[in-house]
Amino acid sequence: MLVTLLLLGAAGLPALTSASYVTSMSPNAQGLLNESMAWMDTFYDRDLGYLYDVEGGAALRHETRSSAWYALGLLARNDSTEAERIITNIIGAQFKDPSKQWYGDYQKYPEEPEVGTAAYPASIYNSWDPNWRGFVGTTFVVMLEEFPDLISEAVQELMLESLFNATVGDSYRVGGVDDDNLYPSYSNPALMRAFVSGWTGRRLGDQNMTDAGEQYAQEIVDLFVRHNTLSEFNSGTYTGVSLFGLLLWCKYLPAAGGSVMSAYGPKMLRDTWSAVAQLWHPGMRNMAGPWDRAYGYDMNRYVSLMALWMWTLIGKEHSSLINKPQVMSHSADWAWSPLMAVLADFHATLLPDGLLDSLTSLSGEHTFEAQAYYPPYDYAPRNITTWLSENVTIGAESYNETVVGGPSTSQESFNPAVVQWTTGSEIGFLSLYPTERSLDVQVAPWRLDLSYPEGNASSIFTLVVSAFADGRSVNGWEEVKGISVKVSGNVNTTHSLSFAGQMGGQSKPLRDFEFWNFTYVMPDGFQGVPQLSLEFSI
Repeated sequence: MLVTLLLLGAAGLPALTSASYVTSMSPNAQGLLNESMAWMDTFYDRDLGYLYDVEGGAALRHETRSSAWYALGLLARNDSTEAERIITNIIGAQFKDPSKQWYGDYQKYPEEPEVGTAAYPASIYNSWDPNWRGFVGTTFVVMLEEFPDLISEAVQELMLESLFNATVGDSYRVGGVDDDNLYPSYSNPALMRAFVSGWTGRRLGDQNMTDAGEQYAQEIVDLFVRHNTLSEFNSGTYTGVSLFGLLLWCKYLPAAGGSVMSAYGPKMLRDTWSAVAQLWHPGMRNMAGPWDRAYGYDMNRYVSLMALWMWTLIGKEHSSLINKPQVMSHSADWAWSPLMAVLADFHATLLPDGLLDSLTSLSGEHTFEAQAYYPPYDYAPRNITTWLSENVTIGAESYNETVVGGPSTSQESFNPAVVQWTTGSEIGFLSLYPTERSLDVQVAPWRLDLSYPEGNASSIFTLVVSAFADGRSVNGWEEVKGISVKVSGNVNTTHSLSFAGQMGGQSKPLRDFEFWNFTYVMPDGFQGVPQLSLEFSI
């Protein structure tokens, strides 16, 4: 018989904590689970059996994905009644028409109209998100693996049927067809897709489904081992999802069953962490740039999934999360926490020796170099160089790609050249806003050189530079707090300067971050390769 402790959740809900499960977790994992669940308790709509949208501002609409993660947390607390209710609600709303591109996917929220109608047209990553098959499906697998005794046989059968449908639906995804961008190089959903297919096929005895997962995993592995890096490289958010996917490969597939995932997963996870450890700056509590996809410019101000992993490994106080993560930007990602907490202790057993020490103290000034490759968007591997010192980091990547803004085609999230520094009270940042399909970089201590090999007289260099908490105005480089910047190159060194503010300015904040925009253009009649050089000192 399970011994339970009856606690009172923040919303007055009974929070049943299973002493046999929760108290067996490490203190860091317990802290992450308990704090995040107390926060999500306040969003739970007991009448409907869904979480309200955890981002707020949704006029009391609900949200599917975070509800699945909350249900996992409920199982960890031994509350199977509410967990099963949420699970059956989510499965009941799963898309079930095999003729639709979104077959087997999950609603984004229960109030949304029927996808694909004249009033609510199908729009990938908007009215429906194909990656949610992976987000919800992997959560169901973790539930079935970790808490089978708490889930009734009938609900388990529903979950397996749902996983089968989600896996079949995911097989509709072909990169470059019907606006889909899923290739083996799209690391985080690719890892989840391979896993769910391989796991579900084995569980249901479907050899074709098992083989499909294994074959897709082999494509991911073949791409990874070229440079021992994820194609989707150095993202505070999506490296966290990829590590989650790799943990599933390592934990839930049979080591003796000939799975390429269980065979290569541990190495891929260790290699990924080895890169993270060299890019993580413990003093600044940031992953130094460049960032393939970022939801902000300072991890101390937005919730990143890597910060959740850091919490489980080295403690909340050493992560980039503040005391109340719910007030940070992109706070909805805190809802991932039950998954991270449940996997945390197994995760720790796979890490390279000495890694935890490198996450809590900077191993001296050093330079990191790597390559990463993301076909079909990269014409050639990207060359990454990052220099880290006690107070300043400079990181950039040379690339030649098919689109502006990287594989996610987002100028806002692709940060190919990044400088960060500490002012003593906050983190300052400078990021190149991408405007060209190709970039050559040179990174050295205190120096960053940028050039556009395919540029011309119309090229521009736009630098997003941090605004500061004291609200100071910036009229030039000499007024940027905490660092000195000297500009040279063949650009017109008379730059334009504007402000992007929440309440005004010439443009809007990016990812909630206000900034100053320093833009350099080429001189009249320019010919040649546009070049901009930045020298820094403190």
